[in-house]
Amino acid sequence: MKILAIDSTATVASVSLCEDDRLLGEYTIQNGNTHSETLLPMVESVLGFFGLSPRDIDLFAAAVGPGSFTGVRIGAATIKGLAFGMGKPCIGVSTLEALAENLTVTDGLVCPVMNARRKQVYTALFRFKDGVGERLLPDSAMAISELDSLLAEYDEPVRLCGDGYTVTEPYLTVHTVNVPDRLRHQSAYSVAQIARKAYLAGVRTTDAEMVAVYLRPSQAERERQERLQNNTQS
Repeated sequence: MKILAIDSTATVASVSLCEDDRLLGEYTIQNGNTHSETLLPMVESVLGFFGLSPRDIDLFAAAVGPGSFTGVRIGAATIKGLAFGMGKPCIGVSTLEALAENLTVTDGLVCPVMNARRKQVYTALFRFKDGVGERLLPDSAMAISELDSLLAEYDEPVRLCGDGYTVTEPYLTVHTVNVPDRLRHQSAYSVAQIARKAYLAGVRTTDAEMVAVYLRPSQAERERQERLQNNTQS
């Protein structure tokens, strides 16, 4: 089964092509949020190396959030557009779960963190043992101080990953284990493998059914609500 997967939910953009669990090719760049310009050429490049087109793909997958609102929309729209009208399964994957998938080779607590600004993060918590993960916390948005309190309850070392790594780690009082930079960021291969597991478990969604997950309103929506509240109070 050929799988095409993408992740553009943060500053890194990643595209991968897999044959089941075997990585055929992965294209990952970290040049800021220019995904609208780079993502589709990356897809075309990866497919082109193997003489393939979207019609040759058996399973499409994308990280659908949480993360950058623009990045989430671009990634979901790109994969939906590639899969449109072909009747092929199109599976959306949690960005946080995909980040944790990077660290399946480790044992212990893994905490993906994505920078949500204002000293807040999008986060989840997993425990891995012999390559098998157990989710301990659903995808959430919370203050870093709240996350620190939550992690302290486990009283054991934790590995962080995600674009919130450097803004979170200094504020934690719990013991953190260093994670190499290559494993901290999004990987479309991880997205592909989570989608493959879901497919093997019987998940069948279409491009029309794929939806983005934001966890909280956008900055524009929050500012609008604040203006409305201020107008009501005045």
